[in-house]
Amino acid sequence: MDPAPNRIQEKDVRIVPERNRVPRWVMPSVKSAVLVADSVLAFLCFATAFYLRESQSVFGNSYLEWSAEFLPYAAVAVFVVPIRLLMFAYQRLYRFSGAFSYVAEFIKTFKAVLTGSLFIIAVTFLFRGGFAFRDFSYSRGVFLLDFVIALVVFTIFHLFVRYVQSLVRRRDINLIPTLIVGTNKEAEQTVTELAERPDLGYRVVGIVETNGVTGSEWKGSESGGTGWQDRDGIEIVGTLGDLPRLISDLGIQEVIITDSAIPSEFLFETMMNSGREGRVEFRLAPSLFNFMPQKTNVEQIGILPMVRLFREPLSDADRFLKRFSDVVISSVSILLLSPVWLLVALIIKMDSRGSFLFSQERVGMDGRKFLCYKFRTMLADADEDLHRAAYQKNIEGIDGANSGDDDEPVFGKVRNDPRVTGAGRLLRRTSLDELPQLINVLIGDMSIVGPRPPIPYEVEEYDIWHRKRLNMKPGITGLWQVSGRNRLRFDEMVKIDLFYIENWSIWLDLRIILLTLPAIVRGEGTK
Repeated sequence: MDPAPNRIQEKDVRIVPERNRVPRWVMPSVKSAVLVADSVLAFLCFATAFYLRESQSVFGNSYLEWSAEFLPYAAVAVFVVPIRLLMFAYQRLYRFSGAFSYVAEFIKTFKAVLTGSLFIIAVTFLFRGGFAFRDFSYSRGVFLLDFVIALVVFTIFHLFVRYVQSLVRRRDINLIPTLIVGTNKEAEQTVTELAERPDLGYRVVGIVETNGVTGSEWKGSESGGTGWQDRDGIEIVGTLGDLPRLISDLGIQEVIITDSAIPSEFLFETMMNSGREGRVEFRLAPSLFNFMPQKTNVEQIGILPMVRLFREPLSDADRFLKRFSDVVISSVSILLLSPVWLLVALIIKMDSRGSFLFSQERVGMDGRKFLCYKFRTMLADADEDLHRAAYQKNIEGIDGANSGDDDEPVFGKVRNDPRVTGAGRLLRRTSLDELPQLINVLIGDMSIVGPRPPIPYEVEEYDIWHRKRLNMKPGITGLWQVSGRNRLRFDEMVKIDLFYIENWSIWLDLRIILLTLPAIVRGEGTK
């Protein structure tokens, strides 16, 4: 006889995917409507500021033409609306999922309006309305009034939007499907707070058992025998081993962890498997502060302090700056180097049969897999087993990992690799084979600077601390390349990657880019 008949086993769990309360097009439509309203309000605020300061009409003889007095400001108004929208988006005012507070909303609105006004002033006095109004003297009072009016109007509007959102959430709409991992007091407190406060934006779908508590014990424990399942329909849906499957099957978007006894290796694996592609957030309850990684963010959901685990170890501003620089550099490089691409493609086609382009599955940030593009340097259909064996030796740090010699060591490479073509050796020596990775940078899979993108079978051999290098997008070049590239043992390369991640700055990226060029000329590490 089963000693614990009430314990929920995997076969007893009936998985019912979380259904949408409204059609999928509703939320995108709401965001679009708010964005359109912001566009209209941005122009009206600017036009009102002009009218109050200059006491002149905005329109001419009809509503289809501007007045002569407003015409120079109309040239500036072209920039006012997009600047306002970009600043609102940057402050995440169009994010309508999860918890919010009116105070935080006001602060974000204030920052967006203030920085937007500063950009508008800068653009105005640099651009000066174009060639036609280069000698026109703009009134500073108009821009000051625009800031004041915009601050009042947008604060009222966005707080009203949040108020409407809280009313909608009381109808069980716009709530994030959430799993609670743990069956302790912290789990009970979390479930109670989220169940009683639907305005916070979370719908607890179920509980994941972590310490052997049975379904019947959970329903009656520490709640006067009434049981949460009876009150809110919340029940244990599986055990810790079921967590990855439950996230997928139930359409979970948020996982709140309340049990500090969860093995860190398992938690990390689950986060990696869910990854960015699944858009799953992981949060830690208060009792797990001693488990926090270095890159975290403390937030408050109702009365509950929560720790959000960063899936990218950069602030919003840093992430925007790095992505902006990636797009600019990759776009310009692809355009300028297009003749080189054509020449390399012709050389490859003339040297050996097969496509000139080679794509290989690599592991990016948070374990998300993507196709990495390179110019083909090997024979078509080359066997990967040689490289797999060489890199496994490198990761394990065993004898034979060095395919070079004591004076010029080379790690992670195959000695005298028979798969490499004649043209391929030239491309590798000059690093031209990596030019197509600019496409990966442009579409967002990679960055110009970052850790080396590993192959999935390499990641399978990683220790837990090795996987921290997946906390940032992989790069075409990196600190590892300018520090010795293939002359470094695997553990040394990982330490360099972690140093880069923890000490990232745009100036560090620029320095690495400048140091990469001499390294390419010298052909370092290309054996």
